[in-house]
Amino acid sequence: MTNKSNPNDPYAKAGVNIDDGNALIKLIKSSVNATHNKSVLGGIGGFAGLYELNHQLKKPILVACTDGVGTKVSLSKKYSTLGSVGQDLVAMCVNDMVSCGATPLFFLDYFASSKLELKETATIIKGIAKACKKTNMALLGGETAEMPGHYTKGNFDLAGFAVGVVEKSKIICGKKIKTNHVILGIESSGPHSNGYSLIRKILSRHKPPSSVLKKLLKPTHLYTSLVNDVVKKNIKVSGIANITGGGITENIPRIIPKHLAANIDLNGWKFPKAFQWLQEKGKISNEDMLRIFNCGIGLAIILPLSEVKPLKNLASKYKFKTHRIGKIVNRTQGELTYLN
Repeated sequence: MTNKSNPNDPYAKAGVNIDDGNALIKLIKSSVNATHNKSVLGGIGGFAGLYELNHQLKKPILVACTDGVGTKVSLSKKYSTLGSVGQDLVAMCVNDMVSCGATPLFFLDYFASSKLELKETATIIKGIAKACKKTNMALLGGETAEMPGHYTKGNFDLAGFAVGVVEKSKIICGKKIKTNHVILGIESSGPHSNGYSLIRKILSRHKPPSSVLKKLLKPTHLYTSLVNDVVKKNIKVSGIANITGGGITENIPRIIPKHLAANIDLNGWKFPKAFQWLQEKGKISNEDMLRIFNCGIGLAIILPLSEVKPLKNLASKYKFKTHRIGKIVNRTQGELTYLN
């Protein structure tokens, strides 16, 4: 689209077209407004998003998270799967958020590119709105920036910001984790949005089977409904780790008290085929696989043995497979994670 109102506009000549930004708002307005609820005051287009707190909590604690999709956007662009990258962005934020038991309230996005491609950008933002709708979260606002000369031609980046709320007495923080508590893994959809710099390097050298490529491009699972239901049904969970950058062996220790460690049982589950292919072609050891990728485990939930069956049943309701991937032990050495 060109700037029809003024072909000599100096800003347009510099590579930034204000009319394109206005056209984008028209394309995404209905999708964004569809995520709004009675707590949202006003609509798209203002200088700030307004959200009224209507939660009837005794001691509400606000929870905030921010993240991005990383270099997975390059693969999504290459293989024309940009419609799903919006879910990746939302999931990377809300999956962190629900790890403490919070309920998402609203989301904001930041999209920056070398040049605003209307169809491409609208596809991504509509995908963000769709994922917000799935998690009962309002897409409250965002920012779209055109930066020619800063980003490589055709390149773009995404960031997201989510805010939620949790009752102070129901915060899941890991303090109640004890020895012999079970580590229950909830399946991932694939690598989610982590490890893609290495994945892209492997793909540059080896052509994957179509089934593997499909898994590598699959959007990140949204665990919001499952975890919020866990809290609602009062299943006694002592800790939740979102398995993102750093894989299983780096993320689980983040929520474990210093005197304890995670004993990961490699016989508890089998790496899905996409991860087996990455391991074979990349010549990666088990230790490095678990430190880089989620290896098929998107969420690790730590809980007493008595709570395992109720949680497995609930996960099944949401069509998530579960794996018993380890247990909590006393920390007798320097390591926070033990493999067996």
